[in-house]
Amino acid sequence: MPLILYQRDDCHLCDLALEMLAAARLPDFESVFIDEDDSLEAAYGIRVPVLRDEATGRELDWPFDAARLRQWLPTE
Repeated sequence: MPLILYQRDDCHLCDLALEMLAAARLPDFESVFIDEDDSLEAAYGIRVPVLRDEATGRELDWPFDAARLRQWLPTE
């Protein structure tokens, strides 16, 4: 499951999202920082942190908790 967490440097909400993902024991995911990428900044600038499932294109915007995260994750 290719998951990407879009985030910024020095982002308190991003830090909270990372803590939530760790607490939920999320499988491996990639962190992508949008700060230096104009196209990512345009897409995610005011929305970060955003968790994206690359396989389906679905996105989960912050805020989310463990229950919402489990509900959002695909079941295999």
